Amino acid sequence: MRILLAEDDRIIADGLCRSLRQAGYAVDCADNGMAADTALMTNAYDLVILDLGLPRLSGLDVLRRLRARNSTTPVLILTALDGVDDRVRGLDLGADDYMAKPFELVELEARVRALSRRSSGTATIIQCGSLTFDQNDRSALVNGEMLELSARELGLLEILLLRARRLVSKDQLVDHLCGWGEEVSHNAIEVYVHRLRKKLESTGVNIITVRGLGYYLEKPAEERRH
Repeated sequence: MRILLAEDDRIIADGLCRSLRQAGYAVDCADNGMAADTALMTNAYDLVILDLGLPRLSGLDVLRRLRARNSTTPVLILTALDGVDDRVRGLDLGADDYMAKPFELVELEARVRALSRRSSGTATIIQCGSLTFDQNDRSALVNGEMLELSARELGLLEILLLRARRLVSKDQLVDHLCGWGEEVSHNAIEVYVHRLRKKLESTGVNIITVRGLGYYLEKPAEERRH
């Protein structure tokens, strides 16, 4: 999942970026409205966390332009403006959720997960053979036992599960796993896939390589028959 964080408060932005990346999300940061608007015109995001009081272009104008382009990207407004009129204005312009500062990080992360599930149309729990992936707490279990995965491996597994039996290119994986300033090569993607494949050996879930094109997740044989 790739997130755009539009926030001009450096302390808040740094803290949020660090926390969300540790949770396995790819995060790009914009510190003004013009930068956020440009990023949204040139990149595909799964979620936008948007401050209203941005310099150069207000958050409401960023949101207005996004929806004028017929984008359905979920938007979570995060702002110190907590009056009823402010909330109504943001929601009427197309925001999906609204949080006031100061906020609790655990609540924001929960709202991010909820918006992600809502936009993807998937269940909280994804079952594939003996593998269970919980999108709510971002955990993977095999026959009820926790599978130890790094943040990047969790992100990779989630992408492949959500697109099971559909080809995902290395470029798509880089886009969804990495934010600006994070240099991740195709060779690194191959390493992550190799490590994840080894950890999934006992589950019956296979990651298939299509040389030169990418990867797809193949479900266990008994599930493919249904």
